[in-house]
Amino acid sequence: MNFIFVLAVGLVAGTISGIVGTGSSIMLLPVLVYEFGPKQAVPIMAVAAVMANLSRILAWWREVDWRAAAAYSVTGIPAAALGARTLLTLPSQAVDLAIGSFLIAMVPARHWLARHSFRITLWHLALGGAIIGYITGIVVSTGPLSVPLFLFYGLSKGAFLATEAASSLGLYLSKSVTFQQFGALTPDVLIKGVIAGSSLMIGAFVARCFVLRLDANVFRLVMDGIMLLAGLSMLWNAFSAPAG
Repeated sequence: MNFIFVLAVGLVAGTISGIVGTGSSIMLLPVLVYEFGPKQAVPIMAVAAVMANLSRILAWWREVDWRAAAAYSVTGIPAAALGARTLLTLPSQAVDLAIGSFLIAMVPARHWLARHSFRITLWHLALGGAIIGYITGIVVSTGPLSVPLFLFYGLSKGAFLATEAASSLGLYLSKSVTFQQFGALTPDVLIKGVIAGSSLMIGAFVARCFVLRLDANVFRLVMDGIMLLAGLSMLWNAFSAPAG
């Protein structure tokens, strides 16, 4: 029954993230934390995120901007590994606090970025990859930051979804390898990640037919609501669970 619940939420999360470009980790992570605890939930989500991003690449293969993806990944991949190593040294309560606070803070941050519209270059993507990659290693998902980064580069719809996914794929692979090297990605955790990721993959293909119909205002409302609810959930876990 636990896995049925995870799969159901994963299907919804995969569909929504396949439409707006992010949100699967934000929606699914609190469920994984509730079912398996924060220290297992993070590597499980890393495996699931690899599968989710791979499915978005496959769904929009012809529209990937490989130059943008490479610029972002070349700095983001090592930064994500460093961030994941940092995460493994933190106590579970600190992980919950960091994730929850980050998600809530991203709501006003996203609005600030939207008000300061500007176009960025490949060099900006490389710089953003280093910063966001490290944060991704610690807080699981930085989609709310990477989304405006690629939008400001000039990508939209299928090209945006595919390129953001291609860029994020390397970061989550880097995290997964780091978790495996330090003993956090056990066979049990890997199986759980594959199960959760399978529902995200299906959702990504379900979402493809809805992408062109999505209104920008709906996107903003959905992302704000998801981040606030997920962030509050993580903070609740942090303050209600015993320390350590």
